[in-house]
Order: sequence, then C-alpha cells, then structure tokens
Amino acid sequence: MTMATGPGPVLPSGRQIELAWGDQWAVVTEVGGGVRSYTAGTRAVLDGFGAGEMCRGGRGQVLAPWPNRLSQGRYRFDGVEHQLPLEEPALGNAIHGLVRWANWEVLEQASDRVVVGHRQHPRPGYPFTLDLAVEYHLAADGLTVTTTARNVGDRTLPFGLGFHPYLSVGTDHVDQAILCVPARSRLETDDERGHGDAPMVAVAESALDFTVPHPIGDLRLDTCFGDLLRGTDDRARVVLASRDDGAAVTLWMDASFSYVMVFTGDTLAPERRRRGLAVEPMTCA
Repeated sequence: MTMATGPGPVLPSGRQIELAWGDQWAVVTEVGGGVRSYTAGTRAVLDGFGAGEMCRGGRGQVLAPWPNRLSQGRYRFDGVEHQLPLEEPALGNAIHGLVRWANWEVLEQASDRVVVGHRQHPRPGYPFTLDLAVEYHLAADGLTVTTTARNVGDRTLPFGLGFHPYLSVGTDHVDQAILCVPARSRLETDDERGHGDAPMVAVAESALDFTVPHPIGDLRLDTCFGDLLRGTDDRARVVLASRDDGAAVTLWMDASFSYVMVFTGDTLAPERRRRGLAVEPMTCA
C-alpha cells in the first residue's frame, strides 16, 4: 500500500481563514467553524490557541445543536427518547453539541468577513438534518457573529445554539480582572452534571451577583446565568475589564440568547487554568 504525500502537514484545526479590518485581525478555522484568535491593535481580545495546536477547552467553538450539557446524554423530543454519546463519561454528560469537530466550508468570503457553513446529517441520538451558517464580520465596532440555522429535513427538530470564546484583557489570570454580568439569576446545578430541570435561583446579595462590576478574585465559576438585563437595543452585555490599565472587552448578545455561561477554567490543563474567561452566550440552558 502506498500513501500520497502533500506539500506539508495539515494543521490540527484545518484551513485558517484570516480576516482583517483596520488594526483588527481574526482567524476562523475549518474545523469547528470557530474563532481561533482575535486581536485589536497589540491586544489579544481572546485567549485562543495556536495554529499548530488542537482546540482544547472549547476555545472559540460553535456549540450546536445544543450548548452546555445533557445529563446522561438523554433527551425527549416529540414523545421519542434519544440517546447521545457521552463526551464527559466521568460525569455522564453529552456536552457542547455535535459540530465543533466537524469540517465547515466557506460559503462567502471577503477581506473583513466570512460565512462558514456545515450540514449536520442524521446520526444516532440526533436523527435530524440541519444546515448552519455562521458569519464573522470585522468592522469599526468589533467582531460581529451572526448565525442562520435551517431545518432541511422532513420533520421538526430540537435546536439550541451557543459559542465558547475565552475573553482576555491582558491580565496573567482572570483573578485580577473586573467582571460585569447583567444577570439576576443563575442555574442551580448538582456539581458539573447536566442541567436537566435544575431551578433558577436569584443571585442578589451573593458572591455570584455581578450586576455591579467587581473583581473575580479566587472565585471559581462554571455558572449559567439567566434573567439577563438588556439595554434599549435589547442586547445584554458582559464586560471584562483590567484593574491595571482600564482595558475592557464587551461581549453582547441579542434577544435570541437568554443565558450566558461563565467559566474561569479551573478544570483545564494547569498551564491554561484561569488564563482567560469563557463567556458563552446560549439560546437555552
């Protein structure tokens, strides 16, 4: 048996799609259709990963057709029970959807924008057909991400969406950063297990109330927030800021996203723990 050789090794995240506008630069990857890096001027806006690395910890990934976790990988839809593979076997969870390791194709491309797409075909645990298109667009107001999801099968399907960027304001660890999350409640979960029918509980007068910005400190967050406060434009804004120089990153989400997961990365590999703050907009919990 012989094997053909190409011009060089394929990068772990596949084709690298570079976008530029002014002093902003972003890289979208073929594998997972997510953002590997995003810089503005000399600052890294995201705590991403290198071109020669495999994505770990969900960095910049698209989470569909569900974000977060499904306990035991089981769900019921239209009266039918479905069983998904468990990607967190120790905790008994199916986590972060089905598309983050799939190959995505470029549908449209310009110097400052790209639209990548993926067709999710029926598979065990998710016997539905779904087309996804995600647009990344750099402009004066930053990086805007817009998603289109279309059912191209012959029956209704369950669908949820999320994203998994790790924000950075140049601090060595997130402990030194100031966080504002405009949320009045959080999901009360059993350790790190799937959320199921977990209740929402108020965050007022607790350490998890970030409606008034304050330092993260040594607080360990792997927390789903809800009841988001929104501006007149119907957007909710999470802000991470540096105490040292005032640098700040704002992540906004429109009314389609009712929840946001915030993760300080305490369970990541030691060299990546608490280096960036995962802020994950989600349409469902």
